[in-house]
Amino acid sequence: MKHVITILLFLSAQFVCPQTTVKSTVHDKLTPVTSAKINRHAGEKFNVSYQNRILAQDVHTLVHPFTVRDEHRCWQSEFWGKWLTSAVLAYQYNPTPVLADKLKEAVEELIKTQTPDGYIGNYAPESRLQAWDIWGRKYCLLGLIAYYDTFKDRTALQAATKQADCLIRELTERNAKIVRLGSHRGMAASSVLEPICQLYVRTGDKKYLDFAEEIIREWETPDGPQLLSKADIPIGKRFPKPDRNNWYGWDQGQKAYEMMSCYEGLLELYRLTGKEEYKKAAGKTWQSIMDTELNIAGSGSAMEAWFSGKELQTMPIEHYQETCVTVTWLKFNQQLLRLTGEAKYADAIEQTFYNALLGSMRPDGSDWAKYTPLYGQRLKGSEQCGMGLNCCNASGPRGLFTIPLTAVMNSEKGPYINFYLDGSYELKTPANRPVTLHQKTDYPLSGQIDIQLQLQKEEKMDIALRIPSWSEKSIVTVNGTPVENVVPGEYLILNRTWKNNDEISIGFEMKGKIHTMHTNPTYIAITRGPIVLSRDERLKGAALEAILRPVVNEDKYIDLTQKNYSGKDIWMVFSAKFIPESYAEYGAEPVGTELCDYASAGNAMMTYPFFKVWMPQLYDPRK
Repeated sequence: MKHVITILLFLSAQFVCPQTTVKSTVHDKLTPVTSAKINRHAGEKFNVSYQNRILAQDVHTLVHPFTVRDEHRCWQSEFWGKWLTSAVLAYQYNPTPVLADKLKEAVEELIKTQTPDGYIGNYAPESRLQAWDIWGRKYCLLGLIAYYDTFKDRTALQAATKQADCLIRELTERNAKIVRLGSHRGMAASSVLEPICQLYVRTGDKKYLDFAEEIIREWETPDGPQLLSKADIPIGKRFPKPDRNNWYGWDQGQKAYEMMSCYEGLLELYRLTGKEEYKKAAGKTWQSIMDTELNIAGSGSAMEAWFSGKELQTMPIEHYQETCVTVTWLKFNQQLLRLTGEAKYADAIEQTFYNALLGSMRPDGSDWAKYTPLYGQRLKGSEQCGMGLNCCNASGPRGLFTIPLTAVMNSEKGPYINFYLDGSYELKTPANRPVTLHQKTDYPLSGQIDIQLQLQKEEKMDIALRIPSWSEKSIVTVNGTPVENVVPGEYLILNRTWKNNDEISIGFEMKGKIHTMHTNPTYIAITRGPIVLSRDERLKGAALEAILRPVVNEDKYIDLTQKNYSGKDIWMVFSAKFIPESYAEYGAEPVGTELCDYASAGNAMMTYPFFKVWMPQLYDPRK
C-alpha cells in the first residue's frame, strides 16, 4: 500500500497548507516533504495503528454526547477532536477513500449538533464554560480546522468560526475570566489559544487575534498560570503542591499535558506577532522539562503533573508517564523543530518516539496504555466518561502520525534529514525542482544508513544530516569520499552541487552505554543508540529480581550481542554479561542475560510481563 502525504506548507498544527488570509510575521525554518513512504518497523507501526485504531473507531459513539448535552463535569467532547486530528494526520500519510468517507461522516454528524448560537459541546446549558467544557470546544475547533485544511470544506471552517464566536460572546456576556474556568489555573480552558490563532490565520478576523492576546494577559494575572513570568522557575515548582484531595483541581499549576498545550498555542501566537518573549518562555520551559523532568525513555510526569521527577525516575512511581503527556511533549518539540531547525528538538523527538511513545502502543496498534512505568507492568487503561476508550487511546495516534511528516523536511537551502527511517521521501529543491531521497537502513538495529538522491537536474544546495548527540564517532561519506567535522548533537550541512544518483553513507556508533543514577542505592540503565534497553521476565538470563553488575570493556561500555528472538511482540534482543551478587565471600562468574528494547518490554498482546529499566546496584559501605 502506497503511503502519500500531500503537504505544501507547515503553518498549521496538522502540517497542511491552509487557505490563509494572514501572513505570519515569523516563518518556520523547516517545512514538510511532498510525500513519504516508510517501510520496516516504523512503517508497520503506522500501518497497524491506521487499521486497528483509526479505522476501527465508531464515529457515532464520538458524536453521541453532543446530541444529548447533559454533562456537568466530564470530558467526552475531547474524544471526537482527538480522533479527528489523528485521523487527518493518518489520511495525510495514507489517503484512502475509506478514511476520507469516515472523516466526512464524522464532521457532518458533528456539525449537525451545532446549536443556533454556535455551540458545539456536550454540556448542559447551566454548566457551560465550567469544568472541561472549553477544553472540549478546543478539540472540536482543532478537528474542524484540520478537516478544512485537508479537504477545503468551508462548511467546517464556518462551523469553527461559529463555535469560536459563541465562546467569545459567552465569556464577554458573563464577564468571565478564562483562567478562572475549569481546572489547573485555567490552563485547560486557555489552551484554546492554539485553534484561535489558527482561525485568525484562516479568516483574518482580528477579533480572534484580540482574544488570543487577552488570554495571554489573563495568564499573567495573579489568578493565571503565569506561563511567561514563571518561565525561569523549574516547572515542577512554579506553584505550591496542591492538597492530595484537590490534586486535579484549579490549584494544580503543574499539570503537564495542559501546560504544554498552552505553550503550543503560545508558539502559534509568536508566529503571528513576532514577540520574542513568547518564544523565550516556550524555550525556557522546554529546557526546564529536559533538565528536571524528562526520564530516560523521553517522557515524564506522575499523577499527570510535573514533580521534579528526573532525579526520582529509578523509583516505582504512581501513575507514571501518561501517554497524553508523551504525545504533547512530542508535539511541543515538533513546534520548536519546525520553527528553529535545531537538532536538539529532533534528538528529543527520536528519544520519545522509539521509547515512551511506541512503548505505550499495543503491538497491534489497537490500544494505548494510559501510563507506562520504567518498572512494573504495562496495563490497559481504564475507560473514561462511558465512552469505551480513554484520553490516551485517543491521543496516541496524534503523536504517532506526526513522525512521517518530520522524518525529512525542507528548508530554503535544501533538505533536512531529521530521522533515519527506511523509505522514500519526495520534496522540492531550492530551485523548486523535484527531488527524491531514498533511505536504505535497518536503523536503529544498526547504525548504517545509505541515502540515494534522484534529481532531474544537478543543483547546488544543502543537505542537512542530523548527527545524534549519543553518537560520539560518526562516519559520513559522499560518493565514497569521507566528510570531516561531524559533530554530535548538530546538523552536518553538506553543501555541494548534487547530481542524480549521488549517494550518502552514514555510520553511527551503536555502543552499549551505561547510565548511572547516584541515588541510594545506585542504579544503572543501558541504552544503545536511541533505544533504551530493559530487563523482561520473558527473556533468558538471571531472574528479574537479581542484582546484576554490568561487565564493562576498557572503554567503559557494555558489549551487546544481538540475538534472534523466536517469540512475538519483541522487536530487538541483546545479550550482555553481568556479574550477579552471589551472597558468598567470593564473587560469581559473569552470566549472560538478555535485554530488549523498552517499547517491547512488558508489551505483549495476551499477557502483562514484568520488566524494568533501572537496575539497582549493591551498596558498598567502603565508598
